[in-house]
Amino acid sequence: MAALPILHLKSGKERSLQRFHPWVFSGAIERMEGDPQDGQVVRVKSQRGEVLGVGHYQKGSITVRLLFFGDTLIDDDFWKDAFARCFAHRRRIGFPSEATNIFRLVHAEGDGLPGLIVDVYGSTAVVQCHSHGMYEARKAIAEAIVNQSAGIITQVFDKSSESLGKEGGNGFLIGQLTEEIHVENAHRFEIDFQTGQKTGFFIDQRDNRELLGRYSLNKTVLNTFCYTGGFSVYALAQGASRVDSVDSSKKAIELTKKNVEVNGFSEDSHQAIGADVLEWLKSNQGEYDVIVLDPPAFAKHQDARHRAVQAYKRINRMAMEQIGPDGLLFTFSCSQVVDRELFRNTVTAAAIEAGREVVILHQLTQPADHPVSIYHPEGEYLKGLVVLVR
Repeated sequence: MAALPILHLKSGKERSLQRFHPWVFSGAIERMEGDPQDGQVVRVKSQRGEVLGVGHYQKGSITVRLLFFGDTLIDDDFWKDAFARCFAHRRRIGFPSEATNIFRLVHAEGDGLPGLIVDVYGSTAVVQCHSHGMYEARKAIAEAIVNQSAGIITQVFDKSSESLGKEGGNGFLIGQLTEEIHVENAHRFEIDFQTGQKTGFFIDQRDNRELLGRYSLNKTVLNTFCYTGGFSVYALAQGASRVDSVDSSKKAIELTKKNVEVNGFSEDSHQAIGADVLEWLKSNQGEYDVIVLDPPAFAKHQDARHRAVQAYKRINRMAMEQIGPDGLLFTFSCSQVVDRELFRNTVTAAAIEAGREVVILHQLTQPADHPVSIYHPEGEYLKGLVVLVR
């Protein structure tokens, strides 16, 4: 095998890797052999000289993200085998299908590929690299995706500028833009993966959108932070009497209008409103039977957690105060640093301040194409509750 740089861990710091947690923190490293550069593949050894794993090096708190526990080459065969596993898992859980050709193919650590997200929209795979190592390997990754897709994927688009900033880039690695129909549970969506948020669509809410639909018959529904209008489309499809979609982004409002229209719904039952969500909630007391709160991540770092908790509490309190009697609140957090228990406690605090009786009906999370390694609980980022507000 090639002579890779070697990182030797301090005594006792090998235990987390022996339990298959894929991160090596800077404080765990005793010394280095060689001069690893950001994105380079390195070996990690225990103090006794045992090879614990191979992964991507990057200066910072998380210094190595392991791709393999033990010793191996990170070559074309490695990527081929990795994507064969990812496609096999998605086929096992039913993707793609005639009704759904939108799904996540790679969910970073949950698929053994930390630093990499790959979402599929029809015949296009959108790659988003969150580490320099994955970005350096993007061409090999694109080729492996196409080769292992059994003809499903013919285009690969790199959208790493959002995650890596100026060090990343956006553009097609294979193929070019193709017009096609994107469907999720037989609902049609126009997806702007080139300039939209994240990779273009919030795939992780698929199961939760379907659940909302089951509660929407003859109900008035408010979908806040609507983005592409996914929740709105599902509510309308299941017979909501009226749906209001609210977002401060003009682009989000236009996307929502398009997706409502492409699914055959008229303005008689839906309005897309460009407004601040908090201001809209303040002025619409008792008008809605169902409210969806799906805000962007209020905290992306630990030092912002307290402010995020206060923001979640405020918006949930306002929704509980304004929702109609026996209303249903679908409330979510995608902030990784706000764990499930803290989010539930925050919603509880909001209920106390709102002064209404609140009952939990469902506890929600991300779907099976967003797997979470049991050894890496940090991969479970989406938390949700459906509560009945009496």
